[in-house]
Amino acid sequence: MKKIKSPEELKKLKTEALERLYGKEKIRVRVHMGTSGLASGAKEIYDFLRLELEKRSIEADVIGTGDMGYSFAEPTIEVKRPGETPVVFGNVDKIKADEIIEKYIKNGEYVDGILPVNYQSIY
Repeated sequence: MKKIKSPEELKKLKTEALERLYGKEKIRVRVHMGTSGLASGAKEIYDFLRLELEKRSIEADVIGTGDMGYSFAEPTIEVKRPGETPVVFGNVDKIKADEIIEKYIKNGEYVDGILPVNYQSIY
């Protein structure tokens, strides 16, 4: 067995192993649709993201999830780009969702509205 010489090499091997197991990783967008999220318009954001990502031919999974404890900043979404740590955005309206698609999802550029993570991801 060959020795792993750097953290980057380990990350590359992990990515390759996960691709062999599950296929190529896609962008994953989680729209938090707990009670406070739904009351704040999360369903509209969910529908907007699904429609716009499909229109722009961006391959992504858009998933509705429960509350993550960001009630003060609803509607919130979590975006996970392949090989990167998830980023949570708060106070997302359609204008902010469009900016997230164009800048962060497509190009990896951070935009205003990122919330500090208060949980551990299972990724």
